[in-house]
Amino acid sequence: MIDALDIPTGTDDEAIKLRKIIAALMKQVERTLDVQGGAFSLFQTATLLDDKVRERTTELETALNSLEKVNKELSRTKGEAETARIRLVEAVESVSEGFALYDSEDRLILCNQKFWDFWGGRDKDVSYGTRFEDVARRFVHKYVVPSEVSDAVDWLDERLARHRNPKDAFVIQLKDGRWLKINERPTKDGGIVGIYTDITDIKQQERIRREKELAEQNILLQNTLDNLRQGVSVFDKDLKLVAWNQRFVELLELPEGLVEHGMSYSRYLRYNVFRGEFGSADDAEFEMRLDRAEKMEPLFLEYTRPDGRSIEVQRNPMPTGGFVTTYTDVTSRLRAAKQLREAKENLEERVRERTDELHYAKEAAEEANLSKTRFLAAASHDLLQPLNASRLFISTLLDRELEDKNHQLVERADFALKGVESLLGALLEISKLDAGAVPVVVSDYDLNDLFDRLQREYGPLAQKKGCELKVIGSSKTVSSDPKLLSRILRNFVSNAVRYTEKGRIIVGARQEGKELCLSVYDTGTGISDQDQRHIFEEFRQLENAASNEEKGAGLGLAIVKRIAQTLGHEVSVTSAVGKGSCFSVRVPLVTRKSKKTQAVPVDQLGKCLDGLSVLIVDNEADIQLGMRSLLENWDCTVYTAGSQNEAMRLLDDLPSFPDAVIADYHLNNGETGLDFLSWLKRDHKVTFPAMVITADRTDEIRSSIASHGYALLNKPLKPAKLRAWLSHICNAPMT
Repeated sequence: MIDALDIPTGTDDEAIKLRKIIAALMKQVERTLDVQGGAFSLFQTATLLDDKVRERTTELETALNSLEKVNKELSRTKGEAETARIRLVEAVESVSEGFALYDSEDRLILCNQKFWDFWGGRDKDVSYGTRFEDVARRFVHKYVVPSEVSDAVDWLDERLARHRNPKDAFVIQLKDGRWLKINERPTKDGGIVGIYTDITDIKQQERIRREKELAEQNILLQNTLDNLRQGVSVFDKDLKLVAWNQRFVELLELPEGLVEHGMSYSRYLRYNVFRGEFGSADDAEFEMRLDRAEKMEPLFLEYTRPDGRSIEVQRNPMPTGGFVTTYTDVTSRLRAAKQLREAKENLEERVRERTDELHYAKEAAEEANLSKTRFLAAASHDLLQPLNASRLFISTLLDRELEDKNHQLVERADFALKGVESLLGALLEISKLDAGAVPVVVSDYDLNDLFDRLQREYGPLAQKKGCELKVIGSSKTVSSDPKLLSRILRNFVSNAVRYTEKGRIIVGARQEGKELCLSVYDTGTGISDQDQRHIFEEFRQLENAASNEEKGAGLGLAIVKRIAQTLGHEVSVTSAVGKGSCFSVRVPLVTRKSKKTQAVPVDQLGKCLDGLSVLIVDNEADIQLGMRSLLENWDCTVYTAGSQNEAMRLLDDLPSFPDAVIADYHLNNGETGLDFLSWLKRDHKVTFPAMVITADRTDEIRSSIASHGYALLNKPLKPAKLRAWLSHICNAPMT
């Protein structure tokens, strides 16, 4: 029954209630005895009851002892808890920073006095258990928000957001000027702990340091401005003067007392305008300039001050408002520019005069060059005419049977005439190359034909010298003038044959990038380094040729150099004395194959010319005699005439028109061979084989003869070429 009672164990109420229970039981026993009247039964009941009472009393005493122990433990625990609380409060109060602790429901559960001091509050203002949002709203307007904060609501929203999502520390300024660094962190039970540190001293030190740095910068800036050659003024966004240098005052001759810190731009401008600084001294000028300054418009102008000095003014707006203006004395520069213009005008006049002089000199030089060309043409004609006759006579003699002594003399004479002919030809060619009168016809063509001709032409000569000429064929296509490029390679091969007594001569090509290097290697005597620097000069010839009889005029490589310059090709030489030489020319390589032209077959010389009738028209009797002798040696029938009239009479007596006509270009009385051939076409025969012989090598004459379809042979003529042409006529189908 006792266990069923809701009596807390170890309390004072438990003993009282137990006594009440015992008293109730005793009364119940007495009432039962009275009713039943059984003594023994009463005795038993009393005995049992006594045992129960004694047992319960013992339990009660035990419970009371336990209760006493619990009370003592509770008192001790409460004392320790109070001691811990006091110690925690004292520890929190001893912290130099403000301290505040919020539970998981964001209620304030602990803070120190420093916290209230920072926020200007007291314990009575906010009690423990108040939510942070209420604390913030209660204090923000009264204590926190500085006067310069424009919107307190936005500031409060930002503060609440930072508190609900604590991350990095941040700094705020209180209304009384103090600065707080707030560092909030979440706790393990979901609360927030905040540490509030007063950093006002640090901020003041930073402000002092910044002010010091700013002062130092201002001093440095002022020193810089004072050392500038230009005058400088700085006006802020309110058009107040904040910086300037002494040069600004001196350059514009501003009076003492005008320029001072805070001077308005309108005051400065009014002074300048109405003293006539810019010419017009009226209100319109003042208002116009002030309006431009108020709009912060850039400005650049040059004007002349009343004292005669020229000032350059340049005004540039600043990003933060206001503008910087520089004033530069440009008097010397403008004076120099004026002098420069005058000098330029004088120079232009002198240039015009010099140009006129150069023009006259150029005309004189061109006239002199033309005279030289005409002289060379006339001289070459006059010189080549007797040479041509001599070659004809000597060629005729060489075809006849002579005694050995006479034959050697004739060969010597022929060799000497060849040298003179080569020298004259080289001089004429150099003259034309220097004058730029050589036509250049660039085309794409294969090297095989050129290499084959070199092999056929110089192979026998090399074999005769006792050396071997090997031409390595090439399928490459190059872009150049075939005729002029052939001249370069022929000169290289000819020199190699001349200066190589034994060994080999190799002609080949190798690709180098977009160019093809055409080279002629030999195992000849070689060239020293000193001679290599001069071999491309005129009349430079080595003394170590294999045979003195084979020496040239020393103009071959000079012609090669000029041809290469005309074509834009590069020539080079590498050599070692006693080991041989390598002459090379680099030409553009054509990667796309061009159409290959069909080579015209060359008829073999020595065809039978028996019975071929040839009419020779030349105003020189010696040429007529020489041509007759040469052609008659070839079994030709020859008719000669000195003029067109003589040829007319001759043709009237002939039974048939000649098989071929050979005419000199220059005839007597201003007549030309072309005029004579045109007369033949008109009055005798429309088509017939004809050749024009001339010592004039100009492009005009060559083009004119080619346009009529006639063959051309230059004097002194080469019998082999003449015979080849006549053989071609013999083999050509008759028309």
